[in-house]
Amino acid sequence: MSGTTRPAQAVADLARHPGSQPRLRVASMAAGLTGSEILKIAGEIRALVASGQSICDLTVGDFSPRQFPIPPRLAEAIRAALDQGETNYPPPTGIPELRHAVRGFYASRLGLDYPFESVLIAGGTRPAIYTMYRALVDPGDRVVYPTPSWNNNHYVHMVAGAGIPVPCGVETRFMPTREALREALPGARLVCLNSPLNPAGTAIDRDALLGVCEAILAENEARERRGERPLYLMYDQVYWMLCFGGTQHLTPPGVAPEMARYTVFVDGISKAFAATGLRVGWAVGPTDLIARMSSILGHVGAWAPRPEQVATAALLGDAEGVRSFHQGFIAGLERRLVRLHAGLQSMKAEGLPVDSVPPMGAIYLAVRFHPFGLRTPQGSELRSNEEIRRFLLEAAGVGVVPFQAFGTRGEDGWFRMSVGAVGEADIEAALPRLAAALRSLKSS
Repeated sequence: MSGTTRPAQAVADLARHPGSQPRLRVASMAAGLTGSEILKIAGEIRALVASGQSICDLTVGDFSPRQFPIPPRLAEAIRAALDQGETNYPPPTGIPELRHAVRGFYASRLGLDYPFESVLIAGGTRPAIYTMYRALVDPGDRVVYPTPSWNNNHYVHMVAGAGIPVPCGVETRFMPTREALREALPGARLVCLNSPLNPAGTAIDRDALLGVCEAILAENEARERRGERPLYLMYDQVYWMLCFGGTQHLTPPGVAPEMARYTVFVDGISKAFAATGLRVGWAVGPTDLIARMSSILGHVGAWAPRPEQVATAALLGDAEGVRSFHQGFIAGLERRLVRLHAGLQSMKAEGLPVDSVPPMGAIYLAVRFHPFGLRTPQGSELRSNEEIRRFLLEAAGVGVVPFQAFGTRGEDGWFRMSVGAVGEADIEAALPRLAAALRSLKSS
């Protein structure tokens, strides 16, 4: 039978057939790249919900529009942009109106007066991060990042870098210090920081950030004398507008102005305005590096949609609209996180094997479940984070993500809870189920 007359089902079967050696069909980078552990867990939860089970899903770092709709000004401006025919290609660097708006927003809100050429618009923060990695990291270059942290291990893999994870514990709120990073900096090309932190919901304090900046500046001063390539800092601050409880967001140039030569901010509207699906992000940094990143981004075509760019420029220029939206939005997030934390602390006071870190920002709570060695009512012993995760999902209907999904190693019982897609009533209903599940565990 000729190829042109092959039955449709045969084509479908062939398309699904990877052959006897599937890894040889793709590049080695793609063959070795693993998918998102978080999305895998989310898929499992969706299947349970579809089967009729009631689940309090605290896994994905997203927002339910029913709980947290985007700002009305943003929605109205997108519709207006479409009505006005704003549907053609945007400039690869982003429309000038939005670049000016980001520049002005950083000047007014963060006290950072960057030039226009320092701003690059992208289709969310992920393309900005990827183009920064591509612009800086050659194969074999060392990339230093704390663990837990979001996806740095995967980006390192995609650019064939050498990842240098620096484990950080609860004693520093999972944030790195100068002492923790000192030995990793010589020979490194990039340091990656995120504050407020995904997955812990904590923020770096002034002393810690200043210490890290001073270490990077000292390293670069020595490299400049030797004629070597500088060390850069990626500062992921996509959650910076979601700080609460007295938490002050800090920036590297804000604590050490010389860091403006070496810092690349990645940021966007996805978290600060519950607009994860609108895909508007940006990078702000040294003009020479931003120019190289722009060239890469232009070839990939990962720019933000033009209507959303036009609308975001209008939103960022509306200081009162931003303030009004954040007043209710941040309060709703804080209530959920504080209620979770209080409920878990009550369980801890009861003697149950759980603890949590007071939330400082973002949409996350760092929680430790440590029933290691205890047995479920069915007789299974809990020995790993994955076994604990499955027990909580099955026995309490609560979905959480282990810190292993963020690069940590070992079975220490730390998990992320995310509140962007749940209501306060969902949390109130889940806490008693969670306590009952922990009470049901028995010693061996």
